[in-house]
Amino acid sequence: MSNQITQTEFQQLSKIIYDIAGIVLNDSKKILLTGRLGKRLDALGLATYTQYIKHIKNQANEQELRFMVDLLTTNETYFFREPQHFEYLKNTILPTIKADAPFRVWSAAASTGAEAYTIAMVVADKLGLDRDWEIYGTDISHSVLELARRGLYRMDDKSKISPEYLKKYCLKGVREQAGYLLMDSRLRQHMRFEQMNLNVEKLRKPGEFDVIFLRNMLIYFDLPTKKRVVENLIPALKPHGYFIVGHAETLNGVTNLLTQTKPTVYRR
Repeated sequence: MSNQITQTEFQQLSKIIYDIAGIVLNDSKKILLTGRLGKRLDALGLATYTQYIKHIKNQANEQELRFMVDLLTTNETYFFREPQHFEYLKNTILPTIKADAPFRVWSAAASTGAEAYTIAMVVADKLGLDRDWEIYGTDISHSVLELARRGLYRMDDKSKISPEYLKKYCLKGVREQAGYLLMDSRLRQHMRFEQMNLNVEKLRKPGEFDVIFLRNMLIYFDLPTKKRVVENLIPALKPHGYFIVGHAETLNGVTNLLTQTKPTVYRR
């Protein structure tokens, strides 16, 4: 596997991923980059990262550029990560929703969908499966969204899901899906996943949302990118809606359009 990269090559690739996704790759990420891209060089028969950079800059190789973005932007996710946010959704936000009102949540950095399906299980448990609600998941990576749409996960991924939710909303895979966990079709009917780059200047507005989750993504951005991404999302948040970030993140100094109600939770 190719893993030798010059500083110039690393800087060029870092600039490409920053321009596309807004993600800052500092020198400490060299090992991550070569670990994820080295196999691609081998598969393409390329000897150097300079050749790979030339390859992805060729418009005829747009699919490889997309594949590179997928490899470098896919981050860790799992069910019920940072569980306090889901307790807050269950105990503070959902009880205020009127019985006849639709309810929409945007999982803005959805990855493989674990966060989105976690939200869905909490909402279904509180509002029921027959109510008008939707969980909308977006990510820059096409490949992780394909996994999210399938709603199929390794059985090992279930450790954070309560026995009650497993019984209500998850199915044990059989035959070719043995060893996997499938989200119930009634739950998946409330889900919608679309590819979206939150870093673009003019973000399409997919309607209005009661809650936006943007967790564990801002830590990869510099301040100008944080401001751009957050202010791209705010117009889609309903008045008095909730904006939730990760426990290692803050919106202080990022926007004055939201008011903090508690650490990591903001309102418009």
